Amino acid sequence: MTNPLNKSQLPALALLIILALIWGTSFILMKRGLEVFSARELGALRVAAASTFLFPLGLTRLRGLKAAHYGRLFASGMMGIFIPAFLFAIAQTRLESSVTGILNSLTPILTLLVGVWFFQQPFRRQSIIGIVIGLAGTVILILANTGGNISGFNFFGAFVILACIFYATNVNFIKYRITDLPALTITSVSLMLIGPLALVYLLGFTDFTAKMQHHDGAWVAFGYVVLLGFMSTSMATVLFNKLVKISSPLFTSSVTYLIPVVAVLWGLVDGEKLYVGHFAGMGAIILGVYLANRKG
Repeated sequence: MTNPLNKSQLPALALLIILALIWGTSFILMKRGLEVFSARELGALRVAAASTFLFPLGLTRLRGLKAAHYGRLFASGMMGIFIPAFLFAIAQTRLESSVTGILNSLTPILTLLVGVWFFQQPFRRQSIIGIVIGLAGTVILILANTGGNISGFNFFGAFVILACIFYATNVNFIKYRITDLPALTITSVSLMLIGPLALVYLLGFTDFTAKMQHHDGAWVAFGYVVLLGFMSTSMATVLFNKLVKISSPLFTSSVTYLIPVVAVLWGLVDGEKLYVGHFAGMGAIILGVYLANRKG
């Protein structure tokens, strides 16, 4: 991997910073949406909204696709968008938005492991230290309760970790299995393929319609989730897939270096409290990610 600070890598670095700002804000938007909607409703609405924004573009990108592309794009959409949207929403029903953003920092380490195990990517021994430290930070963060003591396992942190595994798999999948399509095609067609599933589920299997008609504040929460779908799912995924194309999977997933900073700042603005255990876990995760990515 080339040094991300080289002039040739400035476009990638710029994309990295923009993505961190967008995705770091997504956790507070989810928090606002969950004030009215359930986790299932939020996840489905987020995907449906993102799909609606990019649907016209997806139609224009169908020409030239081969039959084999559809299965891969559907798989990418499920791994990188659909399933994580539900997992993050579920996790945030019991976790502070800032803590959810911190746990998301595991993505680069998991990207490394998935790349080694399933995509035959080279593995540097020094990365083991980073992985161990990062996982230790995750344990500390999950065990840190609202009083700042390291006691009481918060099972909902596991949903964030599982979402990160799906993200990590998708990063490698795009980089090594969808090499012949541009980022905009991957994003728009993937969303077009998974969008109908989310819409059918939202309208047919949840109380979304009733809440929109009768729940006070439903339209405000709806606006937050639609913004989440447009900004943090559709547009950010376009930028993310572009970053995958011009950089390495590890550098791409290192957007999570900066996401916790943005998420924590939004959490503090919103009145959330972080304690020693949270900062210790965050520090260990970021240190682990740095060591896992650092060149020898």
